[in-house]
Amino acid sequence: MPESRRPVAESVRAAVPQAERVLAWLAAREDVERTLRIPLGGLPSERDERLAHMAEVLRATAQGLGPSAAAVWAGIPEHLLRQWLEKDQEFAAAVRAASSLASAHGLEPGARTPAAIRTVVLAFRNGASWEAAATMAGLSDHKLRRLWRASPMLVALVEAARRAQPRKTRANGPLDHRPRTLGNGSGYRLVRRDDT
Repeated sequence: MPESRRPVAESVRAAVPQAERVLAWLAAREDVERTLRIPLGGLPSERDERLAHMAEVLRATAQGLGPSAAAVWAGIPEHLLRQWLEKDQEFAAAVRAASSLASAHGLEPGARTPAAIRTVVLAFRNGASWEAAATMAGLSDHKLRRLWRASPMLVALVEAARRAQPRKTRANGPLDHRPRTLGNGSGYRLVRRDDT
C-alpha cells in the first residue's frame, strides 16, 4: 500500500489513543464473560459456549454481516458456523430471520457499517491479510482501501489491530519455551464437558 495515500500522519497519531481503547474493549469481551461466570461456579459448559457464540452470530447477522463476517465477529472458524447451520435447524432459521431483519432495514452484506469495520479490525487482529480482511467483512478490496485512505481512525484501528496480533508459536521448539495461548482467543478454551 503506498504510504503517500495514507491520511496525514498527524491525524493518524491523534486517532491512536481511541483506536487502542477500542482494541482493548474488543479483547476484554472474553474476560468479562469469564468474570461473569465466576459466581455461577466455574467453567462454562460446551452448551453455554456454543450458545454464546451462536448469539454473537445472530447479532452480527442482524447488523447486515454475511456468514464469514459473522464467524469472525463471534470468534469461531467459518467451517464451524457452516456445521451449526447444517445440523441445527432452529439456529439456521434464526440466522435467516436475523438476515431478513437486516435486509428489511437496508443492511446487506458488503455495506459500509460499523459492524463491517469491527469485522475488519478483528480479522487484522487475528492475523488476516488485507485481502482476507476485506473479504471476511464482505467488502471489496477497493472499497476497503478507499475507506482506509479517507479515514485516519481506520488507519489507527488497523495498525492497533496488527500490533495486537497474538505471537506465533515456534512449532519446532521445546514445549516449555513456547508462548502459552490458553484463553486469549488464539489457543484452547477450557469448558466443562456436557453430559450426553
